[in-house]
Amino acid sequence: MTRLAIRYDVVIVGGGPGGMSAAIGALEAGADRVLIVDREIELGGILNQCIHNGFGLHHFGEELTGPEYASRLIEELLDHRIDVATDSYVLDVDADRTLTVASPSTGITRVQAGAVVLAMGARERTRGAIRIPGSRPSGIMTAGLAQKFVNQLGYLPGRRAVILGSGDIGLIMARRLALEDVEVHGVYELMPHANGLTRNIVQCLHDFDIPLHLSTTVVGIEGSRRLERVAVAPVDENFEPDLARATEIECDTLLVSIGLIPENELSAKLGLRMDPTTGGPVVSSTMETSRDGVFAAGNVVHIHDLVDFVSQEALLAGRCAGEFATGRSRPADNIRLLAGANVASIVPHTISSDREHVVYLRVRRSMEKSWLRLGEVYEKRLRYVVPAEMVSLKVRPRFLENFHGDALKIDIVPREEPGGDDE
Repeated sequence: MTRLAIRYDVVIVGGGPGGMSAAIGALEAGADRVLIVDREIELGGILNQCIHNGFGLHHFGEELTGPEYASRLIEELLDHRIDVATDSYVLDVDADRTLTVASPSTGITRVQAGAVVLAMGARERTRGAIRIPGSRPSGIMTAGLAQKFVNQLGYLPGRRAVILGSGDIGLIMARRLALEDVEVHGVYELMPHANGLTRNIVQCLHDFDIPLHLSTTVVGIEGSRRLERVAVAPVDENFEPDLARATEIECDTLLVSIGLIPENELSAKLGLRMDPTTGGPVVSSTMETSRDGVFAAGNVVHIHDLVDFVSQEALLAGRCAGEFATGRSRPADNIRLLAGANVASIVPHTISSDREHVVYLRVRRSMEKSWLRLGEVYEKRLRYVVPAEMVSLKVRPRFLENFHGDALKIDIVPREEPGGDDE
């Protein structure tokens, strides 16, 4: 676009699935002028390089590839009046929700927003985050960068690959490289459990006979101009490598898939209250942050397993941002959620006793046959839980009819008694 308006009802930072879904939600809530700002040259975010299927089953009711999922959201946006500033950057957000936007086509513009939705997504951790010893040759990159090279640019990163970390992008790239006849020696994971979805372990590793080595990590890198080999070693319960048992693997490529970090530089500039466990802002049941009129959704709040859940969460954030911008804010929450036994994180952080909510949890350790307990007011059986997969809980007002406190603890505890249906 050639010109930005001075004021918008809702401005959304990020044009991936979260940002587009938030825009749809804001428009549905009655927002008149909505702006999406994204640094890429086209909408879609990470979906544009995810050419594999598996997207959309929850949100659209059918299996789609990443570009197809993005296209569906773009088609929905085309039915509405909306401004989109791609190849643009939000440099700053003031306390009064004034954004400074920089773009090659529009220059630097200050835009006033009735409400702001932060949907910047996440970035990958790099080799520097774990400080692997050794030289610094070419051939070492994140799994997401390799995915972009292969799927969008048409370049193979190498011919003999090792993958460090069992995040979903790494698992998917193990399969993708195998399909391109790249020799994938294996996936090496520091933790005693995989960090990707079970379906990706089965479809990407087991189906292609790619080994997964748990409690094992890369302890050395060799090569001058190009990577020549890596050393891997098992680790003990304190994650200390046993260098005496290290082995060397000849390879020219090392893909790093060691987790995602929410993109929260703007959140820090706004002085938002942050959750040290998720790495994202603390949010209410409306996805509003600690600053009035600033909402957040998607991987900028907490790392999601499925893009479908990002869209559902962002639709809520967009609707509530649209309501705020048009003077129809919802009543404040009256119950805090606390992480109890075997619960690492909870989003949202507060709920209201008079509305239905979907709460997302992550566990600290794997457990079979457990109870999920919402204080003393509700419980349900779970077949199994693993740290790599989110647990969702639908909290209905009837659960809270006889609750009169201001805080509820959520626990996931072992279940020994037989019987009942597991979820």
